[in-house]
Amino acid sequence: MTNDEDIRTYSEDDLRRMRARGETRTDLAWVRATSEEELERQIEGDPDFRDVPRDWYKSAEAVMPVPKKLLSLRLDADILDWFKEQGPGYQTRMNAVLKAYVRNATRKRG
Repeated sequence: MTNDEDIRTYSEDDLRRMRARGETRTDLAWVRATSEEELERQIEGDPDFRDVPRDWYKSAEAVMPVPKKLLSLRLDADILDWFKEQGPGYQTRMNAVLKAYVRNATRKRG
């Protein structure tokens, strides 16, 4: 599909100017030229989809995001360090862990 040479970085301002000029971020010619068979091969070869069941979409639900709330939180340094070591997006991952905990705890009570 892609390699490091195909990766480009754009700032928010770059993207805003591109949208204003009517430029798209999708290569529609490439999308339209891709056959169903090629698409299936690409999906099968994508490690991000390795464990995704073929009928995953049948139980998918559209969820509208709710705004997050800003808070001051005290955490043990080793916990924060571990999440930060995982790379960018550590706050989002921490939120996902807490959300999973809440869902699990709610199911057990229900």
